Amino acid sequence: MSTPKRFFVDNLTSPETYLEGEEFTHAKTVLRVEEGTEIVLLDGSGKEYSAIVSKIEKHRLLAHITGAIEGDKEPKTEIYLLCGALKGDKTELIVQKACELGVSRIGVFSSEYCSAYMNENKLERLKKVAREAAKQCLRSRAPKIEYFNNLSDALSSAKDYNNKLFACEFLSGSDGDMSQLSGSTAVVVGSEGGFSEAEYALAKQCGFLGISLGKRILRAETAAIAVCALTAFALGELK
Repeated sequence: MSTPKRFFVDNLTSPETYLEGEEFTHAKTVLRVEEGTEIVLLDGSGKEYSAIVSKIEKHRLLAHITGAIEGDKEPKTEIYLLCGALKGDKTELIVQKACELGVSRIGVFSSEYCSAYMNENKLERLKKVAREAAKQCLRSRAPKIEYFNNLSDALSSAKDYNNKLFACEFLSGSDGDMSQLSGSTAVVVGSEGGFSEAEYALAKQCGFLGISLGKRILRAETAAIAVCALTAFALGELK
């Protein structure tokens, strides 16, 4: 038996609620959802609402909620990925894989050597990618996506995390031991151009520990996905 299809709703009401917008279009035209179909609704609270499609209209469908449970796929420890904006669709790849690995929050930033740019349309696209990835890997929440115009603001956004790690390609070794992580963790990875010495110094002033990802130079998207996987493993999220 296939898993019921999952959809995010903005305003969930009980015992019946409407599915509208892009989620409705996807349900009707791509997934061919029909009246009587069992679905799962997600409102970002961590709960999963089982529902039956009771009526399909031209621009929305009505679902009758039959039950609610707490989702069991969400990470126990918060991981915050801060990554430099990348060219093309590589930032979308990072968002997708970070979501699958259990990242709770993603901040995209511009930095000294960053050659990509962000706008509202791109930010909305990243949020859509996060929602789709969350549904695919059966999470109950999509990671929160933010954009920062500069590295300083991005680093400041992580001030309350227990661990703060800054991956830097020119480091010969790591200041911290990733295998000993415990508690909420923020990790920073740069864009294709990497970081300057001044940016590394700024990160250290903000309480970040420099980490090396080995002697080989990784592509920016590889580094971001790798550091998410390493962090999730160290925190017990991949066990």
